[in-house]
Amino acid sequence: MFEKFFKLSEHGTTVRTEVIAGLTTFLTMSYIIFVNPDILSTTGMDRDAVFVATCLAAALGSMVMATMANWPIGMAPGMGLNAFFAFTVVAALGFTWQQALGAVFISGMIFVLLTVTGVRSWLIEGIPHSLRSAIAAGIGLFLGIIALKSSGIVVDNPATLVGLGDLKQTGPLLAILGFFVIAVLDALRVKGSILIGILVVTVLSWILGVSEFRGVVSMPPSILPTFLQLDIMGALHGGLLHVILVFVLVEVFDATGTLIGVAKRANLIKEGQKSRLGRALLADSTAIVAGSLIGTSSTTAYVESASGVQAGGRTGLTAFTIAILFLAALFLSPLAGSVPSYATAPALLYVAGLMMRELTEVEWEDLTEAAPAALTALAMPFTYSIANGLAFGFISYVVLKLFTGKWKDIHPATAIVAVLFVIRFAFFAE
Repeated sequence: MFEKFFKLSEHGTTVRTEVIAGLTTFLTMSYIIFVNPDILSTTGMDRDAVFVATCLAAALGSMVMATMANWPIGMAPGMGLNAFFAFTVVAALGFTWQQALGAVFISGMIFVLLTVTGVRSWLIEGIPHSLRSAIAAGIGLFLGIIALKSSGIVVDNPATLVGLGDLKQTGPLLAILGFFVIAVLDALRVKGSILIGILVVTVLSWILGVSEFRGVVSMPPSILPTFLQLDIMGALHGGLLHVILVFVLVEVFDATGTLIGVAKRANLIKEGQKSRLGRALLADSTAIVAGSLIGTSSTTAYVESASGVQAGGRTGLTAFTIAILFLAALFLSPLAGSVPSYATAPALLYVAGLMMRELTEVEWEDLTEAAPAALTALAMPFTYSIANGLAFGFISYVVLKLFTGKWKDIHPATAIVAVLFVIRFAFFAE
């Protein structure tokens, strides 16, 4: 059955190899089942329901990728946009989480339309490489400051804006330990290093009595507190249009770049297979819509899928395995509820560091490329908003290119996005 459906022989692989590849990818990305509920629950969303929604969104997205595109890529709620959802849209801007879910749904529908019409590819081709790299790095910095703040390592300081927390406290110490555990294990190429780091800190918190052990396995909790709770009309009429724009832009860059990057590693993008890339793009677009309906932020392709490709994954059976494992994870809700924020903070901080590697791709010798990239990356953490970083980057890029005589470098897509952000600042000021 697997041979016929996934064409294993044609791709030079076996059921055993694909299953091992799926397990490998699951171990590297399963930290999201602990991190996502921890982040989204700060908005008032039911933590247990978000846990279920996270597992279901990951399973559904990965299953769609397996059956529609036959690619070995895992899907789950994305890092960065979940933080933007919780800490910017809800906490900073004051919208309800229901409105935020409505914005995710609308952005997903737009994303599907962009994919079907081919505009998505046009956007990717038109956005400067330096800005794309800076966006990834800026999101990493945004995640980093959230991690440092939630763990108590960085605290508010009226004199200097931010300052160093009390590192003698249990929370910061455990967070620092967790970061080193993750970093060392990853350097030693241990699969699931982030997951192991989270679990080590969680167990230590139980032993020290600073976190409550609630068990490991139980029947999945109810998803009803978040299922179909999105407020679409509230998102449309509540001044969330610029937020929808940010969701769409980040989804375009992040998801597309990940899909193409991992597919190239697996040698899946070549002549005669363009239609499969189209199906993969459509699969991740529809996963965003489905995720918003069940109650989680944008679902996207995971770069951790590269670990499964390295283990030999070449077909959708790898993604199918990932989906099954996320469904099995539904029964770990007591464990997920026992994970404290200073156990997930090291994971956020480590992912932030990995994302910042994109800064090496910026053309630093060309100031008209470097300055907008720097503004993009710096504005995200220091204004606590991915939206502001994108706006600063696109607007400054167009202005600098125009006034230095390099207007031919400006692609229409970049100009359009810059104009949209100017309109946002003029009419939708926060």
